[in-house]
Amino acid sequence: MGILPVTCSRDGTPNASAISQVYYVDPDSVALSHQFFNKTKRNIEENPRAAAWVISPETFEAWDLELEFMRSETSGPIFDVMEMQIEAIASMVGMKGIFKLRAADIFRVTAVTKAVGERIPLAEIARSR
Repeated sequence: MGILPVTCSRDGTPNASAISQVYYVDPDSVALSHQFFNKTKRNIEENPRAAAWVISPETFEAWDLELEFMRSETSGPIFDVMEMQIEAIASMVGMKGIFKLRAADIFRVTAVTKAVGERIPLAEIARSR
């Protein structure tokens, strides 16, 4: 699943970064993989609100999530499953041993909206060039 979380520092400076996975925790919360994004982590410490654009790799449907940071987990069942998934992703793209899960950042989902917009088939884009 493609995920683009967006955070904002205390002074209002935005930051967006692509991450490898979002994990369903329960009906009210999700976990985002904390691998590299130090600026995102710093922003969350200053301002616990975030947004994420989540894209399904099967259907290409997109969802906008409004989030509020709850906690980070560095061990336990959620962390273990996410770590295993990251290792699988790394193995598939030839980067085994490069990706490291630092934490599973747990967020409360405050709102979900299906992103709507016109889908343009790739063939149509190619013809227009």
